[in-house]
Amino acid sequence: MRRRSPRFAGLLVAGALLAGPLLTACNKGTDPATATSPPPGVPVTAADVVTRDVPLQVRAIGNVQALASVSVQSMINGEVLQVHFAEGQEVPAGAPLFTIDPRQLQAALLQAQATLAQHRAMVKQAQAILAKDTAELENARVEEQRYKKLLAGDFVAREQYDQILTKERSLSATIAADQASIETAEALVRADEASVENVRVQLSYTEIRAPIGGRTGNLLLNRGNVVKANDVPNPMVVINQIHPIYVAFSVPEAQLAEIKRYRAVGDLPVEARVPSAAGGVARGKVTFVNNTVDPTTGTIQIKATFSNDDNALWPGQFVNVALILARQPGALVVPAQAVQSGQKGQFVFVVKADQTVEARPVVTGASDGSDVVIASGVRAGERVVTDGQLRLLPGTRVEVKPATPAPAPAATKTGG
Repeated sequence: MRRRSPRFAGLLVAGALLAGPLLTACNKGTDPATATSPPPGVPVTAADVVTRDVPLQVRAIGNVQALASVSVQSMINGEVLQVHFAEGQEVPAGAPLFTIDPRQLQAALLQAQATLAQHRAMVKQAQAILAKDTAELENARVEEQRYKKLLAGDFVAREQYDQILTKERSLSATIAADQASIETAEALVRADEASVENVRVQLSYTEIRAPIGGRTGNLLLNRGNVVKANDVPNPMVVINQIHPIYVAFSVPEAQLAEIKRYRAVGDLPVEARVPSAAGGVARGKVTFVNNTVDPTTGTIQIKATFSNDDNALWPGQFVNVALILARQPGALVVPAQAVQSGQKGQFVFVVKADQTVEARPVVTGASDGSDVVIASGVRAGERVVTDGQLRLLPGTRVEVKPATPAPAPAATKTGG
């Protein structure tokens, strides 16, 4: 066996020393991420805890009602000669709506006026007869006094005096009859005046006018139709007053005492929003609280009045109602979806500075639908998770993503 030289042995040792670091470097280069990089965070969305004034409110579903609704009917029978409005038109109070054929009533008015004139002439004639008979009675009384004196002096016969006395008494009875005739004629005049007024009232019914200002509905009787008087099941048109307008809603009787307490201080504002509309919020105030709690539902009806100048509210609509009792200033607010419910109560996931989360128990207060007040548990400026909570545990690392905007409604295609 040949013996290696010391020089060759030294080269082998040096090679081994150089190969060690190279092998180590190669091994580290195979998977550096598993050795040094942290695991990826759970994607979530988050929102800041903010401070703002929050309304203390009662939420309900309301029904829009017309302030007044009138079914227009005819008071007389007749043919519709003219319609003065269009369906759905806004009409002021007193505006003409329909004209009914007035010719028959106009003739009746002329006849009643003629009868009145005749009886007024009879009154004047009776008054003239009374004046004539009164003058004759005065003359007869003078003669009776003269003949009475002559009879006392035996200058005339008793028979002559009796004739004068009888004439006087007869004229007195005639005067009474004349006065009765006048009273009868005057009674006829009063009856005629009532008849004339009655016909005039009937004639006024030929012009049907709007009893209230509002919006007309369907036209149910057109020109040329014959209308019946007081045909309740078949109105000619229905007018709804929508300026202002009511929104009626019910609240639990347990909240009645609080509502009464705040209403005693001042007006209670009410906000109404149509769920399917993208418009703003209509604002009104409470004007009516019913005097009875419904025993079947345990609720009480409330009505709010809205000016409705922009016609945002329409009779029959269902709206989301918020009755604002007071405002809570400087409240801590988080989005409602950030609050979770667990076995120990409500909590939120708070994002800490190292991008891990902490489950923080909270005490919630009033809610305005999209946000909720946090009475205790968080501080202003902290961030809370609003989406992605199902994958989180205390200490989980998160990656906060921007909130996804709501998709725009798709355009509706129409055939052409």
